Amino acid sequence: MPTASQHRASRDGYRPIRVSIEFFPPKTDEMEQILWKSIERLAPLQPKFVSVTYGAGGSTRERTHNTVARMVRETTLKPAAHLTCVDATREEIDAVVQSYWDAGVRHIVALRGDPQDGIGTAYRPHPGGYATTADLVAGIKRIGDFKVSVSAYPEKHPEASSLDADIDALKAKVDAGADQAITQFFFENDIYLRYVDKVRAAGIDIPIIPGILPVQNFKQSANFARRTGASVPYWLAARFEGLENDPDTRRLVAAAVAAEQVLDLVDRGIEDFHFYSMNRSDLVYAICHLLGLRSQAPKVETAKAA
Repeated sequence: MPTASQHRASRDGYRPIRVSIEFFPPKTDEMEQILWKSIERLAPLQPKFVSVTYGAGGSTRERTHNTVARMVRETTLKPAAHLTCVDATREEIDAVVQSYWDAGVRHIVALRGDPQDGIGTAYRPHPGGYATTADLVAGIKRIGDFKVSVSAYPEKHPEASSLDADIDALKAKVDAGADQAITQFFFENDIYLRYVDKVRAAGIDIPIIPGILPVQNFKQSANFARRTGASVPYWLAARFEGLENDPDTRRLVAAAVAAEQVLDLVDRGIEDFHFYSMNRSDLVYAICHLLGLRSQAPKVETAKAA
């Protein structure tokens, strides 16, 4: 049985992996500066793509579009724009899709979106809109030859009646044209691997990319996990115990925890990873470095004054 280091070894010393990174659109000038500093930091790692989220009810539609369009103009990154079905007619959503195509975007992350009244309440499709993610995927594919990513839930979507029902929903998205799925984050790798086995048994063969959440703040991450239906194991809480007022040690522990998780997945045959960055670069950069990724030529050009 090869050791972990032997299993990862390739001609450059590591088994090759591919990463993608998620950002969210900034709400303030200060957040805008943080975002672009993060992009400048992470772009030399040459991620496969970077995605930009979309607020509930399209509340960040303009900021998402502006951020993605700037990435196209000023960087060599391949941006993927999030798009939801919430609170919009088909015509409105189709116009957004067309605007992305016109801006040079060729990848969309298609999501149903959270209920208008918040997670835990009933979802109500817009009477003139796309009712499901599968409908949205089909609509996107009608407009342009986009690559379409969709979501997947190793511990099932919070609103799904069962994991099998949730996998049926994923199959409907694939049948509508989805090219790959990105999972909700998880902390126990066996959960993800069992899920992939079930997905394959259901006849779904698209890539199922594991979503990785580096824990910037344990309390916030645990609350986020509860809202999204992801479990938080006891051992993870124990790792961060007593570090509430020690951010420096917390960052070191967070990098170690996420690197352990990803390296274990690499050793079990996984080569693609999607990082939820929370617009913070240092932790994701450190993890990628531990995985063997190294900076290449700079990927962000400073916009020149007119």
